[in-house]
Formats: sequence, C-alpha cells, structure tokens
Amino acid sequence: MSAFFVAGSLLSVINRGDTKMERKTLLALTLLTLIAESVNADTASAAGNDDSAQAAAATAGEALALGKVTLGLRARSELVEIDGADTVDLSSLRTRLTYESASFQGLSALIEMDDVTHLSEFEGGVTDPQGTEVNRASLSYSAGGTTIRYGRQRILLDNQRFVGGVGFRQNEQTYDGISITNSSLTNTRLFLAHIDNVNRIFGEDSPLGDHKSDSYLLNANYSGFSAGSVSAYAYLLDNRSAPAFSTDTYGLRFEGATGAASYALEYATQSAAAENPASYDADYRLLEGGYKLGTVTLKTGYEQLGADGSSGQFITPLATLHKFQGWNDKFLGGGSGNIPGGIEDIYAVVGTSLAGVKISLNYHQLSSEEPAVSGMDKLGSEYGVVIGGKIASIDLSLKYSNFTADEFSSDTTKWWLTALANF
Repeated sequence: MSAFFVAGSLLSVINRGDTKMERKTLLALTLLTLIAESVNADTASAAGNDDSAQAAAATAGEALALGKVTLGLRARSELVEIDGADTVDLSSLRTRLTYESASFQGLSALIEMDDVTHLSEFEGGVTDPQGTEVNRASLSYSAGGTTIRYGRQRILLDNQRFVGGVGFRQNEQTYDGISITNSSLTNTRLFLAHIDNVNRIFGEDSPLGDHKSDSYLLNANYSGFSAGSVSAYAYLLDNRSAPAFSTDTYGLRFEGATGAASYALEYATQSAAAENPASYDADYRLLEGGYKLGTVTLKTGYEQLGADGSSGQFITPLATLHKFQGWNDKFLGGGSGNIPGGIEDIYAVVGTSLAGVKISLNYHQLSSEEPAVSGMDKLGSEYGVVIGGKIASIDLSLKYSNFTADEFSSDTTKWWLTALANF
C-alpha cells in the first residue's frame, strides 16, 4: 500500500481547515505512515520473492468465518446511602456480545453490542442507564508495526487519568474517530487520534450521552530506560456539545520500578481552548511512591488538580474518573473532574492476596487547592475496600466506599457486589 495513498486518505478524513495545529497533526499522521511504509519495505526486501506466507493467508470470506465471538455477562447490585436522602438500590445486568474477524491482508473488523437491563426498579442516583447500543464498531488495518483503526473504539491512554473508558460503569465510554498506533521504533509506542464524538456513560437516550467533538489526542511512550517509561502527550479537545470542556493539555509522565520500589511522577499544564467561554491556565501534579513487602503492596501519593483563581481549574472530561479521588465519585464536577478552587488529594493504598482472594484498602484526604476561591479548606476524607476472587469461571467482587464530609457535600456510603462471566 502506497504511503501517499494512505496519507491522502487520512488527510481527506480529518481535514477541517488550515490552522497551524491541524497542519502539525496532518504532518504527524504522514510521518507515522512513512515509518510503517519503511518497515514494510525492509520486511519485503528480507523476504525476497517467497510468496508462501501470502499463499497461506485467509481469503476475506475465511477471515469472516474464522472470526471470534465472545459473550460477557456482568451483574451488579449497587447501594447508595447519602446522609439526609433516600437510599438508592439498583441491580442491573450488562450483556456484551462481541465479534472480531480474523485478519485478511492486515484488515480486520470488530463489532460489539451492549445491553444493560435493570433488574430492580430504577430510582435514579446510579449512572447505569438501561438500553441497548453499539459499544464498539471499527475497521482496522495493521502492517509494519502500525495499526490504523476507524470507527467506534476504546481508547485507554497511560493510567486513564486524562483519556479512558470508565470501564467500571455498566455503559462504557467509547470514541468515534480514527486512530493510529505505531510501535516500529524500538521501545516506542506512538498514538495519534482524531475524535468526532465521545459516547459517554449516560447512554444514547440521554441528552448528555454524546459529545460532538473535533479533538486530537497524541501520546508518545518510550520504555527503553531501565528505571521506567516516559510518556509525553498533547490532548487538544474541541468539544462542540459542551464548550466549557474544550482544553489544550500538554504533559509528561514517568513511572517505573526498581526492585521492590515503584514510583510515578507527572506534570501537565492546561489552558482553555476553542470556544471555551473561560480563559485560564492551570497545572496538574502527581508524586507517587510504592513498596512491595512480601505479598503486601504499599503505595502513597499526592495529586493536585490546580486552579487559576476564579478564572478556571484543571479539568479531565475524558478521564476514567472513578479510579481517582476516591470511589465515591464526589468530585466529578459535572464530568469535568474538578471543582472551583482545585483539589489536593493525599492518598494511601494497601493491597495483598490471600488464598487467591485479592484485598485492597485505600484512604484519601481531600482539600481545596485554593480555599479563597472555593470557600472551603478541608473537603472531606474517604476510605474504601475491595475484595475480589474467582469461583469456578465467575469473577466476584465486593467493593465499599465511605466518604466523610468536612466542608464539601454530605456523608455517603456505597456498596457494589459484582459478578462477571465471559464465554
């Protein structure tokens, strides 16, 4: 396949104008394509005229017939108790049917359907909407260490602090667009995507379920250091449905382990972009350290989502927010992941495994980064525990979270009992 043909096709798909940032993005796409083409040329030269591998390749019909079908069932009961409010109890079942074709000359297809059914009366207060929808549907082409994927897809970058799938919820967050992943360079992974739409966890029937977008995601990871790996990223979000979520974020993350010790450092800077009505510049900082003592893993850290006075605060609208700042989801900020004045989180995690049962405990102490803006100092604290194991082919987990309010929100406890089976 000609590099110019691939690059030209990509240009026709993502071209939206002639701004400086778009020219840089198109240049990056073309460079990735040329890298893949050069690897293909080297491979072809080494192989000579041996056509045996091509002769053994499946036809398009065989690729479809040899495709894999999987069925996943996830049942969950969630209990929410908020001080001064009615208790919410929802049981639900997610049924996921996935078909992925075999590869034919580097081409493959995937389609995945999700159905979420409420097994008890829905009273609100739990973000697991009922409904049936296409979770993923994409075409992929892979060659020479490069994969190009077009359609509805899952995107999980680094630890999902900025771009993730919110996989804990019954309705996953996925993305419509085109992405390129290249790993032809030693110890290097390059990822670039243009996003047209974000399929959020609220479901297609909700006015909040889709966010139209003209956004670019760039993430470069190098893992060739003995002490760990480095990720550099630029997430340029133009949210047409919610302009207040439009931001330009640039950052650097380092994580690794030496012996029993592990560590992570991260810094990012963000400014309002596109049609965002705000005008601000804010920072993100992370310092984390861990140590493994026998079967016990200890971890502690400090995370700051900063603010720029009353002008705005660092937001993460594409993140898997449930993973951070405690499982109680008290600081979702309407999907932004922050509140006015910013958030500082000091946390500790202890994990172990006993007779095949995994146990993890965590604690968060949350405070305002700029109390003069938020009008609060100590926001609250939270502790949680999750116990997980397997019985036969069924994964079971019991999860608990308790938030004690200081100056923010109300005391809240949440329970989740989950059973997962894949066939």
